[in-house]
Amino acid sequence: MVSVSGFRGRVGDPLTPELVCELAGAFTSFLQEATGSKTLVIARDSRTSGEMFARAVSAGVISRGCDVLDLGVVATPTAMLEVEKIGALGGIVISASHNPAQWNALKLVSHEGSFLDFERMSAFLSSISGGISSNISSWDNLGTYKSEEDASSRHIADIQKLSVVDVQRLRKRKLRVALDCVRGAGGVIMPELLEALGCEVVAIHTEVDGVFPRDPEPTAENLTELSNLVRSTGAEVGFAVDPDVDRLALVDECGAPLGEDLTLAIAADVVLGHRPGPVVTNLSTSQVMDDVANCHGSELIRTAVGEINVVRGMQRKGAVVGGEGNGGVILPELHYTRDAPLAAALVLQHIVEMDCPLSKSVTRWPHYVIQKNKIGFPRERISKVYDVLKTKMLGAQLDETDGLRMYWPDDKKWVHIRPSGTEPVIRLIAEASSKDTVEALLESVMGHLERAR
Repeated sequence: MVSVSGFRGRVGDPLTPELVCELAGAFTSFLQEATGSKTLVIARDSRTSGEMFARAVSAGVISRGCDVLDLGVVATPTAMLEVEKIGALGGIVISASHNPAQWNALKLVSHEGSFLDFERMSAFLSSISGGISSNISSWDNLGTYKSEEDASSRHIADIQKLSVVDVQRLRKRKLRVALDCVRGAGGVIMPELLEALGCEVVAIHTEVDGVFPRDPEPTAENLTELSNLVRSTGAEVGFAVDPDVDRLALVDECGAPLGEDLTLAIAADVVLGHRPGPVVTNLSTSQVMDDVANCHGSELIRTAVGEINVVRGMQRKGAVVGGEGNGGVILPELHYTRDAPLAAALVLQHIVEMDCPLSKSVTRWPHYVIQKNKIGFPRERISKVYDVLKTKMLGAQLDETDGLRMYWPDDKKWVHIRPSGTEPVIRLIAEASSKDTVEALLESVMGHLERAR
């Protein structure tokens, strides 16, 4: 799988150390054309294949005459923040994010500390379309290798300095927090951050060994163990992160999963309460974001799915906060990166400011039912489905920025159909005020998909 964030695949087929080394070398050469720096940051999540691929990436970078700064196992936002902080050439994060353990990936990071945008990624892919050059530096011009262990601590310190986080108030409150790190990189940063914010932490799966105890995507159906932990310990909130710690899912004090979209809604509400301004999210994010933005008199802008697309939208509009409905929160005051540790701090700030249980505070917003499906479907035929849907499902506002999004504002319902950038599937996301409406909407779309096979 190739997307704007990089290359993703199953370990061994097609992702091998040899291929990873070649791609890392080619990416290093590509970056050298744009900046004078010689240091490239590498990092990884806890997957069992991570160390193997980190060594292969290091070899590829060093072979092109550049220096490696290896952060080891850290959160993806930690690595991306570090790229910008030190003025690096760029970075490579070895992580397949929410994919199962048999997958891994190279996430390619520009000197900005953000993923490559469409134009830059297209330029890189074009540069290797005829094959990867073996233009290795001479023996006396190779790069060097250095490791670094303090990046997570610097990340935590930066979060505590944010103007929208009242650290003293949080420490005084001493919130009890349940935490599930799914044995990913979250174990490196989340407990330390929460304790720094004065929380009493009860945690599961903080071992950093990559042996995921469940499907690692932090969706509601995967949070049963966290829900039980919240109820059994009397925690005021439950946090679950994905393996590379850029997404945060929530469980309220009753043990009920709140859905990933509410992570961004809560975080945006906190930020807008301190600093009004534009908000940017993607086309697949809940319409609760419209409600939050309207409450604060702010403009909401939607972009194509993908972190870098949201980032570019935020930069164009001067947004004060943004992110994606998968639990990814971006705060420009910190960095233009989805950041689960940041999101956790903002949710804690929300609980303290509202001074009531999380289950009650979220009732400020209308209740929506959102359902996310994925199906195998021939990508070359998806445009035909779009044409059929536009003809058969009338009365919708259409947005074709990324696949097809159909929105019926009077009925407060929408559906978004698009090819996934991380898996070989078509994603269907629908939302409405009732489960019956959502199911009827998805059933109609699925019927058209089946007839178009």
